[in-house]
Amino acid sequence: QVQLVESGGGLVQPGGSLRLSCAASRSIFSFSAMGWYRQAPGTQRELVAIVTSGGGTNLADSVKGRFTVSRDIAKNMVYLQMNSLKPDDTAVYSCYARDTIRNYWGQGTQVTVSS
Repeated sequence: QVQLVESGGGLVQPGGSLRLSCAASRSIFSFSAMGWYRQAPGTQRELVAIVTSGGGTNLADSVKGRFTVSRDIAKNMVYLQMNSLKPDDTAVYSCYARDTIRNYWGQGTQVTVSS
């Protein structure tokens, strides 16, 4: 059973920064991709950032220039560095992974951007 455990969410003022962490229960090399989705109330879940097994990254247009996705292979960790946060970034952020069999999701962590 694969587990993805997020941490690092919270309340931050507009313009502030947060770093989300995702700990995987097995080697992240076993996944073809890992990343982050988010879902705000009343909206569909949207892709925020992906990092592939080869190290390539892709970010949603709405976060390019502000967010960075990275990984630490030795620690089986994936990170989402979020800078210049806006109220529109308020959502539950979920860690995501996929292999050849299925997709996996973490439980989610709340990020609230408000003054």
